Formats: sequence, structure tokens, C-alpha cells
Amino acid sequence: MSIARVDGFLMARMLQNGLNHIRSHEAEINKLNVFPVADGDTGTNMRLTLENGLKYADKTPEIGRYLCSVSNGMLLGARGNSGVILSQLFKGVYQELSRADTVCAADLRNGFIRGYRVAYQSVIRPVEGTILTVAREGVENIRRQIGRSTSVDTFFSMYVAEMRKTLSYTPEMLDVLKSAGVVDSGAAGYVLIVEGMLKFLRGEILDGKEVSPAPVTAAPAPDLDLNSFNETSAFEDGYCMEFLLQLMKQPGYLQNFRIDDFTAALSLYGESLVAVQDGKRVKVHIHTKTPAKIISCAQQYGEFVTFKLENMQIQHNERIRKLQEEKPRKPLAVIASADGEGITQLLYDLGCDVVIDGGPTMNTSTEEFLEAIGSVNADHIVIMPDNKNTIGAAKQAKLMYDGQSAVTVLRTGSMVEAYFALAMDVRDSKDTDFRVSQMKAGLEDTHTLAAATASKAYSSGGLEINAGECIAIADGEIVCGSRDLTDVVIEGLRRMPETANASGLLVFRGADVPEEDEDTLADALSGAFPDLEVSIVNGGQHLYHWLIGLMN
Repeated sequence: MSIARVDGFLMARMLQNGLNHIRSHEAEINKLNVFPVADGDTGTNMRLTLENGLKYADKTPEIGRYLCSVSNGMLLGARGNSGVILSQLFKGVYQELSRADTVCAADLRNGFIRGYRVAYQSVIRPVEGTILTVAREGVENIRRQIGRSTSVDTFFSMYVAEMRKTLSYTPEMLDVLKSAGVVDSGAAGYVLIVEGMLKFLRGEILDGKEVSPAPVTAAPAPDLDLNSFNETSAFEDGYCMEFLLQLMKQPGYLQNFRIDDFTAALSLYGESLVAVQDGKRVKVHIHTKTPAKIISCAQQYGEFVTFKLENMQIQHNERIRKLQEEKPRKPLAVIASADGEGITQLLYDLGCDVVIDGGPTMNTSTEEFLEAIGSVNADHIVIMPDNKNTIGAAKQAKLMYDGQSAVTVLRTGSMVEAYFALAMDVRDSKDTDFRVSQMKAGLEDTHTLAAATASKAYSSGGLEINAGECIAIADGEIVCGSRDLTDVVIEGLRRMPETANASGLLVFRGADVPEEDEDTLADALSGAFPDLEVSIVNGGQHLYHWLIGLMN
């Protein structure tokens, strides 16, 4: 059925269907949440925000008046960063359509355009790859295709399709999403709400409890295991703080309130800040480790109508615990750190459970190792650092770990060594001690040559290298330099006594090396070492142009 116009009654039923849609997917949206902090409550926050809006909604055929009441209710009940942004999206829609009795597709297009613009303005430091991007690109990509003759259901169909397309790209926009292998949770939740509205237009009524107009009550306390935070716990994530501030006119309160000055002051004490003024009330969401300073700043201007303060470390630890419970316990799990998509994928293919992105600096922290340990569910955990500098961080993580699993840190000084260690693992064996010994055996007589560019001049033992020249590093020691990258690899291998006893070379190509250079290097290696079998793969590492392991 083609819908030409929407009034307040139809919009109410559409939003109820949108609420039922996200409600049925609430748990899976919670699991997606890793940005800005992995607290696992995005689905719940968005559902409660929309639910509160519908509780306050007026029953009226005038869509402008209806959306005004929904917007006010959403702002009052907005929870979390995602909930506040969701309330601002619908605030913009209301502002654009405030004088309308009914609206067509073109009006709705304009409403959702204003919606994302208002939402962007509410976020102090907007981040692309989130709900903001999906809402913006979803409507901007179709705005020229929507006219007065377009049906409402066609508009929503096109809007949802474009948002889903952008949603699939969010991991490419945010590294934290890409490393976790998920799309943005807030964006996914928003798409579900709008998709639920579309489903109603298509005649698909989703089951769910109707929201009845009633006084807003506090949300139930989260079902958390308070034992997940104690006197020995790390406190890195801080508090999630939300409040609705009533600006006061009485003596004793500052009267010159300006939202820009207020947000600038709050930003000194936290992040993930969203602050929205609606008349004489201000809705604030912020992550902070110093809530007292936020309270003191806010009370200069007014008093709290609603207030929420949650320890995000408890939420984070609880999320890790639930993830562990969902995974069947394994006899042995392997954690590695690496840089480069190719090497990372190879490690996963060899059975690695978690590969931490060490980045170009290959400087994985103790905290990252600890989080990885907490994310697996195994009797024995083996950790493989990607260079000698991070072995200490891995050992410190082992000391700080207070769980029940046994932890072994292998002294892998390079990603090549981690690869050879994993290659020796016998994954179908139930003897974990044997498996660990096999991995350790994979490290014996393993040698690595790395080719990189000298960042500064080097002089030692008669070796003179200028900044910008190519260098060969054999097992951590600079052995030669050259202006030519291929020449330095050949000479470096010649200076390694282990090359004479090697049976082959496993070569990882760096991110900055063109694919066609593989043939050039392969020909050079075959000419210099005709008895060696050469295998070249795309490692994607950033620090080393070529990373080579000598196979016995």
C-alpha cells in the first residue's frame, strides 16, 4: 500500500513499531557496543529513551504537536550517549515539522536532514563512523531522489537501505570497531528503529508491549555482579554521568548561562560529552573520573531534576564476564599481538584466539594484554608478544591477572617467531603441556631478518649508515645498510650464519611495498640462494618493509 501523507496518529503507530523492533534486538545491540567504551548498554539506552518519549506523547492527529511531545519525553528520559543523540535526531525532526498537521515524503526528508544536523551540534566532538554518520549519509544520499510525488513508504525504504549501506562501512571509519569485528552499536540501533517504522508501513506489525502514558519511573538497576569490582581492580573507564539540570533564577545561582561556555568547562573533566539545552533545562551526558567537579560546575547554575552515576568499570568487567560465559571453555587459548592485516589473518588461521593490534609502534600495553586475557575462556592461556619490548608488558599482565587460568608468556621477539610457534601447535591434542612444549619448540633455532629505513644516522663496529638508507636487522642487530631495499635483504641474509642451514624463507611484505616488488625480491633471492624455497605473503606490517623468517 502506498502512503502519501503521515499524521500524528500514524506516526505514533510507526514509532511504536520502531520501539518494538529495537526491543526485540536489544541484547544483540548491547553486545556490539565497543565505542566510546565497551559498557554493553547501547540497546537498552536507546530503547528506554524512545520508550520514555512515547510515554509522554500526546494523542493528537497533528504531527507537529505529536512530535513535540515525543521529543520532550525523549530528552527527559534520554540515557547514555546514544540515547541523548537519538533524542536530538528526533528533536530536529520535530523542529522542522513543528507547524505541520500532516507531512509528505519530501517533508520527512527535510525533517531527517534537520534531525542529523541538530544531533551533530549536540555532540562536542562528533566522531564519524557512528550513528551521526549513518543518519547523515542515509538521508543525504537520497535527498535529490525524494520529491512531492514520492510515497512515504518509498522514502523510508530508501532511507533504511542507504543507512544499512553506511552501517556496513563503519568498521572502516573507526579502528576500535574494526579490531572488534563489529559495526557501530548506536548506528545499528537507530537503523532498527527506522526499519521498524518502515515495517509498519508495509503492514508488518511487530509484537511488543504498548507504551502507556504514565509518570516516568526510574529505570531498574542493572543486573551486575558487584564482585567484578573490588579493591584490587583497575579503574580506567571512570563513571558514566547523566543529569537533567534545571536552571534557577533565585539568588545564589549564576544567571548568565551559555551552553558553549558550560560545555567548555565540563570538557576539562571528561569526555564523550553531549550537552543539550531545552529552554531552562539542560541535558548532559559525560564520562568522567571526577564527578564531584562536574556536580560543582553544574550547581553554579541550577539543581538536578534527574541524576545518574554508574561505574563503567563494573559494566566493562561484567561485559567481559558475560562474553566468557557465552564461550565454551577451552583447554588452551592463544593470544598474540601483531601489526598488519595479513599477519593478523595468518595468526587467526593458525588457531590464535585473540590478536591484539599492536599498531605501527608494536607497543602493546599491559592493559591490552590483561583485557585480552579476560576475553578468553580457557584453562591455559599462551601469550605471544610481537617484539622483545612488549614481552615485559605481557609478563606484567600475567602477574596482575587474578583469574583461574594458567598463563604462559612465550618469549617471541617478532611476529615471525609467533607464526612459527603457532605452526608447531597440535590443536587436536588434549594435552595442554604438550601443546605448549610444541610451541616453544617452534621458537628454537628461529631467526628473523627485518628490512627497514634508518630514521637517523648509525655508526657502530665499523658500520656507517646514513639516515634514510635501508638497513637489515638480523635477530635484533643491525648488520648492514644500502640505498637499495632488495640489496640490503640479500646482504643481510648473507651475513646470517643460519642462512646456510635454512631450508626456506617465509617473507612478509610490508604495507608500503608495492605488490609487484614481490617478483623482484623473489628473483633476487632465487639467484642468491638457489637452494632455498621462498614463500612471500602480504603481511601488511608498517615498521618493516620486509620481514623474513628462516625455516629449518
